[in-house]
Amino acid sequence: MRALLLRRFGSFAITLLVASLLIFAALDLLPGNAAAILLGTSARPDTIAALQQQLGLDQPAYVRYLSWVAGAFTGHLGQSITYGVPVGGLIAERLAVTLPLALLALLVSVGVGVPIGVLAAARWRKGPDRAASVVAQLGIAIPDFWLGLLLILLFSTTLHWFSAGGFPGWSHPGLAIKALILPALALGLPQAAILIRVTRSSVLEVANEDFIRTAEAKGLPVRQVLWRHTVRNALVPIVTIVGLQFSFLIAGAVLVENIFDLPGMGLLAYQALSQRDLVVIRSVAMFFAGLVILVNFLVDLSYLWLDPRLRGRR
Repeated sequence: MRALLLRRFGSFAITLLVASLLIFAALDLLPGNAAAILLGTSARPDTIAALQQQLGLDQPAYVRYLSWVAGAFTGHLGQSITYGVPVGGLIAERLAVTLPLALLALLVSVGVGVPIGVLAAARWRKGPDRAASVVAQLGIAIPDFWLGLLLILLFSTTLHWFSAGGFPGWSHPGLAIKALILPALALGLPQAAILIRVTRSSVLEVANEDFIRTAEAKGLPVRQVLWRHTVRNALVPIVTIVGLQFSFLIAGAVLVENIFDLPGMGLLAYQALSQRDLVVIRSVAMFFAGLVILVNFLVDLSYLWLDPRLRGRR
């Protein structure tokens, strides 16, 4: 068990190191002058040289990489050229919007996808199963940004139940959560459609196992057989998809945050790209990559709890 955990942690650390090297190489080592890109072609040479010194571009590549990695561990990620503030504080400020949005969207995805998927499997080839298949197909076909526009037209423009965009801040928690409801629905419902299909397939696969037929032969209640035995043993693929979805909901919220004008990580990444703020782009890209790797690592560890057979492997 301990050796297995050490191998998983070693794999996590190596993946994180490779991701940091690729991001650094893509933004710092490719041909071109980063300072000239930031300032534009009309910038004077002395201005470009001053910015190079400010960004540390006059130092060797390995020194810049080690300095960046050390800063990532201490929270000193440099200063944004566009905003003139530390990048670490900027990411923390924007994450206060994106993280609750992702959690609400994940709640929508799990709260809608898992029960409907279980119901579809329990009523296989009957009305609920066919209805769930239609809902899943529609959800997968609709892009999240287009669904966001439809929600704005219905609940903001027509019904006037929600604002069309903006974020009032967490000084008013009720208004803040209300501002995140429509974006969370736009992000979460398409992911719920995917989860419906995965849950249905996983539950149906487990339902054909011998131990399920044994439980039914013993006369256990149908509800107990379904939830305690079937669904419980079908959780591994479901948890895998949920972990992937959480990573996507944080890293893939660029379009939805722009549509609803939310000052989150997605909008920060879009603005940094449009303003060519390479300091922010590098840190945001590493944050997204690190988050995806961390979530996959935690999901990998959860298998040890969900499937006791894995604990005995060396």
